Amino acid sequence: MKKALAAVLAVSLFAGNVFAGKIIMEGSTTVLPIAQRAAEEFMDANSSVDITVRGGGSGVGINSLISGTCDIANSSRAIKDTEIQAAVSKGRKAKAFVVAMDGIAVIVNSQNPVSKLSKKQIMDIYTGKAVNWSQVGGNNSKIVVVSRDSASGTYESFGELALNKQKVIGSALMQASNQAIVTAVSKTPGAIGYVGVGYTGGGIKSVAIDGVAASKETVLTGKYPYSRPLFMYTDGEPKGDTKNFIDFVLSADGQAIAEEEGFVPLK
Repeated sequence: MKKALAAVLAVSLFAGNVFAGKIIMEGSTTVLPIAQRAAEEFMDANSSVDITVRGGGSGVGINSLISGTCDIANSSRAIKDTEIQAAVSKGRKAKAFVVAMDGIAVIVNSQNPVSKLSKKQIMDIYTGKAVNWSQVGGNNSKIVVVSRDSASGTYESFGELALNKQKVIGSALMQASNQAIVTAVSKTPGAIGYVGVGYTGGGIKSVAIDGVAASKETVLTGKYPYSRPLFMYTDGEPKGDTKNFIDFVLSADGQAIAEEEGFVPLK
């Protein structure tokens, strides 16, 4: 009997929402604050539903959706063609829901006198052409480049929006989450990093890009150059509790959560 139960539980891990009332979300650490808050409030209003929320990065979430080990993949980037093909090969079809807008904020240590940079200067810093803050209007000190790791949707979005798909300098300190970047930059006077705008806070400051600061208005209108949508993906049209949860995230209450967490609501 125990073996039979263990087998059923093992299968459930790979089937995605096999048992009614169970939702597994995985992926982007940028989307994580929205997902966690929304899950908490949804479960408070729906006591029979159990939602598990995990991070790991956008690529991890999408791969889990493809393999059938999660019901919702949180992603701070659009799904790739190769991932769509991989999903199709497994009989799955990823459906995208834009759940909020975000700006990728470029951050420096709060003691750094630099408050603005150009898009060219950002590219020069992250590709290794500028290695000292004096080259971009700052003090004579080494620039410490901090970046997300390659599993991150923020890493890929930043590469497209800011670096024209060029690679980040090899000496960059690669971090596994937005919070890890915030911590590294806040503790390192010469550091520069990038995070979802919802992660800006103490010990760091955002810099304006080409004179435009990341804000609700500039992100929603697209004036801020590093603006992007945030996604939740499901396998085809969501059903049951998964559909109800997605509907909640897109509702006025769900969008209020996104705004309270520092992101830009869709309306």
